[in-house]
Amino acid sequence: MPLSKVTPEHYDAVLAAKIGGFREAFLALGAPTPAIYPSAPLGFRLRAEFRLWHTDNQVHYVMFSQKAPKTPVIIDQFPIGSPAIQALMPTLLAAINASEVLRRKIFQLEFLTTLAGDKLVTLIYHRTLNEDWQVAAETLAADLGIYLVGRSRKQKRVVGGDWVTETLSIRQRDYYYRQPEQAFTQPNGHVNETMIDWAVQQSTHLGDDLLELYCGIGNFTLPLAEHFNHVIATELSKKSTAAAEFNRVTNGIDNIEFARLSAEEMSSALAGERLFQRLAHLKKPLANYSLNTLLVDPPRAGLDDKTLDLASTFDNIIYISCNPETLLNNLTTLTRSHTIEQLAFFDQFPYTPHLESGVLLRRKDDSITT
Repeated sequence: MPLSKVTPEHYDAVLAAKIGGFREAFLALGAPTPAIYPSAPLGFRLRAEFRLWHTDNQVHYVMFSQKAPKTPVIIDQFPIGSPAIQALMPTLLAAINASEVLRRKIFQLEFLTTLAGDKLVTLIYHRTLNEDWQVAAETLAADLGIYLVGRSRKQKRVVGGDWVTETLSIRQRDYYYRQPEQAFTQPNGHVNETMIDWAVQQSTHLGDDLLELYCGIGNFTLPLAEHFNHVIATELSKKSTAAAEFNRVTNGIDNIEFARLSAEEMSSALAGERLFQRLAHLKKPLANYSLNTLLVDPPRAGLDDKTLDLASTFDNIIYISCNPETLLNNLTTLTRSHTIEQLAFFDQFPYTPHLESGVLLRRKDDSITT
């Protein structure tokens, strides 16, 4: 996103135009009038990554535009970044430029911050990182009060830790999340809290058991568990699954069982097509759970055909989407068996075409099987 498009004075109009491009298509599928949840117009992004450009023994933060992908644009300010990122950027760059050990062959830098105040920086290099780098990195991390990770080909060095801890306040309870470096986390913290709160509200009276696909580090899983007897949550990433289990234990929640499976694999398991050792730890056989509600938060490609077939068998579906186009395509199938009860738009990515959506679907009475 070109920073020239960051115009807080026009934020409301930009959001209205973005939603207007999709609203009628949702209404045509029988959706109710959507609830709309805006973002703060500035300082909302908790994650950021920059290429670093070398000139005259100095490095600069740069971005590249789609129109000129080989021409670096130096970034001196990043107004959409969290206050922690904005405060760190000049100080960190000055420290890197002051140290030949930290500066040499660095080409990328990543920030991960939290609403709770944690800060992690990843420095990425085209060279092996030796003990001199480790000493310089430890000094830098101590001076700036950050965790630091150094990466190069087949190498990773950690100073302090390779994660941050986030605290999200959902319905008067604080939830604590370990967010590992380079694992997916929602970039807009306050909008993420709103999304979770909305999903919890939809689940309040659904009851029985919940199946969640694409659970990540347990972002939605932990708060929603309060409203279900049991939760089975799946995620393919080993790093995210481990963090999700750590977060479950940290928050003292005992009715969630995480499994490292893809959505397609879980569909096969539920259909009885294949047994997975990665489900052997469940408290009881999969068929003995009352999985009446499905929560999905898929990648931009949406749900594949097999997962769509699985979704259509559930009484209730909570669908969180980062791509309205693939969501609409999936809803064309799901509305054959389900009614859209609730629709919400969350501006997770201001000033871009991307729009986060939430949909609650309930099975039509004539589609319920006994």
